[in-house]
Amino acid sequence: MGNDSQIAPTSKFEQTLRASAQMPGVRIDRNAFLRSELKRFCTDDQILRAIATTPAEAGVPLKVIDQIANSVIKYETGKVTTVSAAAGIPGGFAAFGTVPADIAQYYGHLLRVVQKLVYIYSWPDLFDDAEDAIDTATESMLTLFIGVMFGVNAAQAGVAQVSALIAKQVSKKLPQQALTKGSIYPIVKKVATVLGVQMTKQIFATGAAKIVPLIGAAVSGGLTFATFYPMSKRLQKHLSTLPLTKPIIVRDPQ
Repeated sequence: MGNDSQIAPTSKFEQTLRASAQMPGVRIDRNAFLRSELKRFCTDDQILRAIATTPAEAGVPLKVIDQIANSVIKYETGKVTTVSAAAGIPGGFAAFGTVPADIAQYYGHLLRVVQKLVYIYSWPDLFDDAEDAIDTATESMLTLFIGVMFGVNAAQAGVAQVSALIAKQVSKKLPQQALTKGSIYPIVKKVATVLGVQMTKQIFATGAAKIVPLIGAAVSGGLTFATFYPMSKRLQKHLSTLPLTKPIIVRDPQ
């Protein structure tokens, strides 16, 4: 226990992020997700264009995107609350490496809702391959998105900067340089430190809830619902205001 408390908050958060990203079912296939969600609202041609470019560039109305985002948040909140209640029972989950399993589960669900929201709000694919270890640029971007969910102001500024950089590119990809050693990387490190401190508090809160069996399960599930839903809505609200949701219309000069 003494050694664990010596781990820097930044490292603690990064460990959790990597462990959660490797869990089964956490990574979302962008193409399959967009196809599944857009089929109720769009033509086949529009869906193909949304996958090849972005939903915004395919002309999917923001009202439809917001509707899909709301249903995604409700679905993922329901799932994580059920899992959290099970994890709140002592022995419900074993430890996941150096990260408590219920914390890894919680962050796994955060990553699921993050991916779904960013894909519907016209961000590029975050994972090149479902099997690969998480790369530095993706880790940095996920840190910023989760930072927005936790209300870290620096994270909002970082996400807005990355959005502007992607919007300027012809080929829509994460800006590797800026996220790994450029202008945005110091922001990522700052956000990771804040999140590491927040996570330590969260582990204590859920750990304390588990001391009383069954009541602990209800408290754990309730805590999860009370945090997960508003955090997801905060990210949704921020994403909906960014340049990527409003592709520039190039008009012919008169």
